[in-house]
Amino acid sequence: MTRPILIFDFDGTIALGDGPVRAYARAVASELGEPAGFDQALDRAIADGGSLDGYDAVRRAAETFGASPELLGRAYAAGRVLLAGPDAPIEAPAGLAALLAEVDAERVLVTNAPGVRIPEALEALGLTGLFDRIVTAAGKPDGLAAILDEYGADARLISIGDIWHNDLAPADARGHATALVGGDAPAGVRPTLHAADTAALIPALRAWISPDLTSAPSRITESEG
Repeated sequence: MTRPILIFDFDGTIALGDGPVRAYARAVASELGEPAGFDQALDRAIADGGSLDGYDAVRRAAETFGASPELLGRAYAAGRVLLAGPDAPIEAPAGLAALLAEVDAERVLVTNAPGVRIPEALEALGLTGLFDRIVTAAGKPDGLAAILDEYGADARLISIGDIWHNDLAPADARGHATALVGGDAPAGVRPTLHAADTAALIPALRAWISPDLTSAPSRITESEG
C-alpha cells in the first residue's frame, strides 16, 4: 500500500484566528499614517465577500488609500514578526495534533508565508515535530504545482487548504484528492472533501487515509459520507 501524502496549507488551515491579519492591518494603517476611514474600508472589504482571505481584504482596503505594493510588503513583514505572539495569536484546529501524530502518512506543510517565526508558530500550535517536510515562501499556486510534480502522478496524495486557487487547484489538475476548508468551492469544481473548518474535516481525512477505503470513489464530499 502506497503511503499517503498529506499537504497542508498554513494560514486559515492549521493556524486559526484573526490575530495575524489584525497585526497586518495595524501595520498597514501605521504605514499609511493612520488615515481616517481605514477601519471602515476594511470592514466593507471583508463584508462584500470579494476577498480571497483576510490578508486580501486588508490589501483591497489599503489600495483605496493609495497603498503601493512596497508599502504592503513592509506592513506584511512587520506583522509577520509578531506571528504567534500576544499581538498576533493563533490556535490549532481541535484534533489536528492527534491526527498528525497517529497517521502513517507523509505530512507536508506548504505555505506562501516566509519562514520567519514558523517554528515558533508550530510550537504555539502544539505541532512541533509533526510535519516531515516544511516548505515556506512556496509561491503557490505555481510553487505547489512544482512540489506535486516531485511526488509524481501516481502518488496517493491529498492537498488541504482554504483557498481553492492556491491550495487545491494544482492538485485537482493532476488528479489528486483535495480537501477544502470553509467557504464554497468555485463554480464548476468539486473538492474531494469539504468541511466548514479543519476540525470538522478531520473525520473525513481519517477515512480517506484509512487503507480499507483506498478503493472507494475518489470524490467523496463530507455530506455524502
